[in-house]
Amino acid sequence: MSTISTSKGPHPLLVKYLAELALHPLRTKSITTGTLCFLQEVLGSNLAGTPVKVSKDSSHLVRVLARAHVDTKAVKMAIYGFLVSAPLSHVLIGLLQRAFAGKTSVQSKIAQILASSLLISPIQTSAFLGSMAIINGATSLDEVVKTVRAGFFSVIRISWVVSPLSMSIAQKFIPVDLWVPFFNAIQFVLGTYFNVRVKQLKLAAARKEKLDREAKEKDRKE
Repeated sequence: MSTISTSKGPHPLLVKYLAELALHPLRTKSITTGTLCFLQEVLGSNLAGTPVKVSKDSSHLVRVLARAHVDTKAVKMAIYGFLVSAPLSHVLIGLLQRAFAGKTSVQSKIAQILASSLLISPIQTSAFLGSMAIINGATSLDEVVKTVRAGFFSVIRISWVVSPLSMSIAQKFIPVDLWVPFFNAIQFVLGTYFNVRVKQLKLAAARKEKLDREAKEKDRKE
Protein backbone atom coordinates (compact mmCIF):
# COMPACT_ATOMS: atom_id res chain seq x y z
CA MET A 1 0.00 0.00 0.00
CA SER A 2 1.57 3.26 -1.09
CA THR A 3 1.68 6.28 1.19
CA ILE A 4 1.03 9.78 -0.04
CA SER A 5 3.09 12.55 1.44
CA THR A 6 0.98 15.29 2.96
CA SER A 7 3.85 17.70 3.44
CA LYS A 8 3.37 20.98 1.65
CA GLY A 9 6.00 23.36 0.37
CA PRO A 10 5.77 27.16 0.32
CA HIS A 11 2.63 28.65 -1.17
CA PRO A 12 2.99 29.25 -4.93
CA LEU A 13 2.24 32.95 -4.49
CA LEU A 14 5.01 33.26 -1.90
CA VAL A 15 7.41 31.45 -4.22
CA LYS A 16 6.50 33.82 -7.06
CA TYR A 17 6.83 36.85 -4.79
CA LEU A 18 10.28 35.76 -3.60
CA ALA A 19 11.33 35.18 -7.20
CA GLU A 20 10.23 38.72 -8.12
CA LEU A 21 12.01 40.00 -5.03
CA ALA A 22 15.23 38.33 -6.15
CA LEU A 23 14.94 39.53 -9.76
CA HIS A 24 13.58 43.04 -9.14
CA PRO A 25 14.17 43.82 -5.45
CA LEU A 26 13.58 47.57 -5.42
CA ARG A 27 10.54 47.48 -7.72
CA THR A 28 8.94 44.65 -5.73
CA LYS A 29 9.61 46.33 -2.38
CA SER A 30 8.24 49.65 -3.65
CA ILE A 31 5.02 48.10 -4.94
CA THR A 32 4.60 46.09 -1.73
CA THR A 33 5.25 49.01 0.62
CA GLY A 34 3.09 51.40 -1.41
CA THR A 35 0.19 48.94 -1.33
CA LEU A 36 0.57 48.31 2.40
CA CYS A 37 0.74 52.04 3.21
CA PHE A 38 -2.43 52.58 1.17
CA LEU A 39 -4.20 49.76 3.03
CA GLN A 40 -2.98 51.07 6.40
CA GLU A 41 -4.62 54.42 5.77
CA VAL A 42 -7.87 52.91 4.47
CA LEU A 43 -8.11 50.34 7.28
CA GLY A 44 -7.13 52.90 9.91
CA SER A 45 -9.89 55.27 8.82
CA ASN A 46 -12.50 52.50 8.73
CA LEU A 47 -11.53 50.96 12.09
CA ALA A 48 -11.33 54.35 13.80
CA GLY A 49 -14.73 55.39 12.45
CA THR A 50 -13.47 58.54 10.76
CA PRO A 51 -16.46 60.57 9.43
CA VAL A 52 -17.03 60.40 5.68
CA LYS A 53 -16.71 63.77 3.95
CA VAL A 54 -18.18 64.00 0.46
CA SER A 55 -20.07 66.73 -1.34
CA LYS A 56 -23.70 66.23 -2.32
CA ASP A 57 -23.05 66.64 -6.04
CA SER A 58 -20.33 63.96 -6.13
CA SER A 59 -20.69 61.02 -8.47
CA HIS A 60 -21.79 57.59 -7.28
CA LEU A 61 -18.25 56.21 -7.65
CA VAL A 62 -16.80 59.01 -5.53
CA ARG A 63 -19.42 58.38 -2.85
CA VAL A 64 -18.64 54.64 -2.78
CA LEU A 65 -14.90 55.29 -2.52
CA ALA A 66 -15.47 57.91 0.19
CA ARG A 67 -17.56 55.51 2.26
CA ALA A 68 -14.67 53.03 2.04
CA HIS A 69 -12.26 55.87 2.99
CA VAL A 70 -10.37 55.57 -0.26
CA ASP A 71 -9.36 59.21 -0.48
CA THR A 72 -6.55 61.56 -1.44
CA LYS A 73 -4.62 60.90 1.76
CA ALA A 74 -4.63 57.14 1.10
CA VAL A 75 -3.19 57.80 -2.36
CA LYS A 76 -0.53 60.09 -0.86
CA MET A 77 0.37 57.35 1.64
CA ALA A 78 0.79 54.91 -1.25
CA ILE A 79 3.10 57.38 -3.01
CA TYR A 80 5.09 57.79 0.21
CA GLY A 81 5.49 54.03 0.53
CA PHE A 82 6.47 53.64 -3.13
CA LEU A 83 8.85 56.59 -3.50
CA VAL A 84 10.23 57.18 0.01
CA SER A 85 9.81 54.35 2.50
CA ALA A 86 10.66 51.38 0.27
CA PRO A 87 13.73 52.85 -1.49
CA LEU A 88 15.12 54.18 1.79
CA SER A 89 14.59 50.86 3.55
CA HIS A 90 16.04 48.99 0.56
CA VAL A 91 19.28 50.97 0.75
CA LEU A 92 19.64 50.98 4.54
CA ILE A 93 18.74 47.33 5.15
CA GLY A 94 20.89 46.31 2.19
CA LEU A 95 23.89 48.07 3.73
CA LEU A 96 23.17 46.43 7.09
CA GLN A 97 22.89 42.94 5.59
CA ARG A 98 26.09 43.38 3.58
CA ALA A 99 27.95 44.64 6.62
CA PHE A 100 27.01 41.54 8.62
CA ALA A 101 26.89 38.96 5.82
CA GLY A 102 28.26 35.61 6.98
CA LYS A 103 28.68 36.77 10.58
CA THR A 104 26.74 34.47 12.90
CA SER A 105 28.42 34.98 16.28
CA VAL A 106 26.44 36.34 19.22
CA GLN A 107 28.55 39.51 19.20
CA SER A 108 27.78 40.08 15.50
CA LYS A 109 24.04 39.59 16.05
CA ILE A 110 24.06 42.09 18.92
CA ALA A 111 26.06 44.55 16.83
CA GLN A 112 23.56 44.15 13.99
CA ILE A 113 20.66 44.93 16.34
CA LEU A 114 22.47 47.99 17.73
CA ALA A 115 23.30 49.25 14.25
CA SER A 116 19.67 48.85 13.23
CA SER A 117 18.39 50.68 16.32
CA LEU A 118 20.95 53.48 16.51
CA LEU A 119 21.66 54.16 12.84
CA ILE A 120 18.79 52.95 10.66
CA SER A 121 15.77 53.62 12.90
CA PRO A 122 16.54 57.35 13.44
CA ILE A 123 16.88 57.90 9.68
CA GLN A 124 13.65 56.04 8.90
CA THR A 125 11.81 57.83 11.72
CA SER A 126 12.89 61.27 10.49
CA ALA A 127 11.88 60.40 6.91
CA PHE A 128 8.51 59.09 8.09
CA LEU A 129 7.67 62.13 10.23
CA GLY A 130 8.83 64.56 7.55
CA SER A 131 6.71 62.81 4.93
CA MET A 132 3.68 62.75 7.24
CA ALA A 133 4.08 66.49 7.82
CA ILE A 134 3.96 67.14 4.07
CA ILE A 135 1.02 64.75 3.56
CA ASN A 136 -0.89 66.51 6.35
CA GLY A 137 -0.41 69.94 4.79
CA ALA A 138 2.98 71.32 5.82
CA THR A 139 4.10 73.88 3.24
CA SER A 140 7.47 75.03 4.58
CA LEU A 141 10.71 73.44 5.73
CA ASP A 142 10.21 74.98 9.18
CA GLU A 143 6.86 73.18 9.59
CA VAL A 144 8.43 69.88 8.55
CA VAL A 145 11.33 70.33 10.99
CA LYS A 146 8.94 71.17 13.83
CA THR A 147 6.89 68.04 13.13
CA VAL A 148 10.01 65.85 13.13
CA ARG A 149 11.26 67.37 16.38
CA ALA A 150 7.86 67.07 18.07
CA GLY A 151 7.30 63.41 17.25
CA PHE A 152 10.82 62.01 16.96
CA PHE A 153 11.37 60.61 20.45
CA SER A 154 7.82 59.28 20.78
CA VAL A 155 8.22 57.26 17.59
CA ILE A 156 11.85 56.24 18.10
CA ARG A 157 11.10 54.84 21.56
CA ILE A 158 8.57 52.46 20.04
CA SER A 159 11.03 51.58 17.29
CA TRP A 160 13.72 50.80 19.86
CA VAL A 161 11.40 48.24 21.42
CA VAL A 162 9.99 46.69 18.25
CA SER A 163 13.11 46.72 16.07
CA PRO A 164 15.42 44.70 18.37
CA LEU A 165 12.65 42.22 19.15
CA SER A 166 11.73 41.65 15.51
CA MET A 167 15.41 41.51 14.49
CA SER A 168 16.10 38.89 17.19
CA ILE A 169 13.17 36.77 15.97
CA ALA A 170 14.34 37.11 12.36
CA GLN A 171 17.91 36.15 13.23
CA LYS A 172 16.80 33.06 15.10
CA PHE A 173 13.75 31.76 13.23
CA ILE A 174 13.37 33.42 9.81
CA PRO A 175 15.44 32.52 6.72
CA VAL A 176 17.20 35.57 5.27
CA ASP A 177 15.20 35.38 2.01
CA LEU A 178 11.98 35.75 4.06
CA TRP A 179 13.12 38.78 6.03
CA VAL A 180 11.43 41.27 3.67
CA PRO A 181 7.89 39.80 3.93
CA PHE A 182 8.42 39.20 7.67
CA PHE A 183 9.35 42.82 8.40
CA ASN A 184 6.64 44.06 6.03
CA ALA A 185 4.05 42.10 8.00
CA ILE A 186 5.26 43.55 11.31
CA GLN A 187 5.32 47.10 9.95
CA PHE A 188 1.85 46.70 8.46
CA VAL A 189 0.28 45.50 11.73
CA LEU A 190 1.99 48.16 13.84
CA GLY A 191 1.37 50.88 11.26
CA THR A 192 -2.32 50.07 11.10
CA TYR A 193 -2.60 50.00 14.91
CA PHE A 194 -0.89 53.38 15.35
CA ASN A 195 -2.92 54.83 12.49
CA VAL A 196 -6.13 53.80 14.25
CA ARG A 197 -4.94 55.18 17.61
CA VAL A 198 -3.93 58.54 16.14
CA LYS A 199 -7.26 58.91 14.34
CA GLN A 200 -9.18 57.92 17.48
CA LEU A 201 -7.29 60.52 19.52
CA LYS A 202 -8.00 63.19 16.88
CA LEU A 203 -11.70 62.31 16.87
CA ALA A 204 -11.83 62.41 20.67
CA ALA A 205 -10.09 65.81 20.71
CA ALA A 206 -12.50 67.14 18.07
CA ARG A 207 -15.52 65.90 20.06
CA LYS A 208 -14.17 67.49 23.24
CA GLU A 209 -13.57 70.79 21.45
CA LYS A 210 -17.11 70.70 20.05
CA LEU A 211 -18.63 70.00 23.49
CA ASP A 212 -16.58 72.79 25.07
CA ARG A 213 -17.68 75.20 22.34
CA GLU A 214 -21.33 74.24 22.80
CA ALA A 215 -21.02 74.63 26.58
CA LYS A 216 -19.57 78.15 26.16
CA GLU A 217 -22.34 79.15 23.79
CA LYS A 218 -24.92 77.83 26.24
CA ASP A 219 -23.38 79.82 29.09
CA ARG A 220 -23.41 83.00 27.00
CA LYS A 221 -27.11 82.56 26.17
CA GLU A 222 -27.97 82.04 29.85
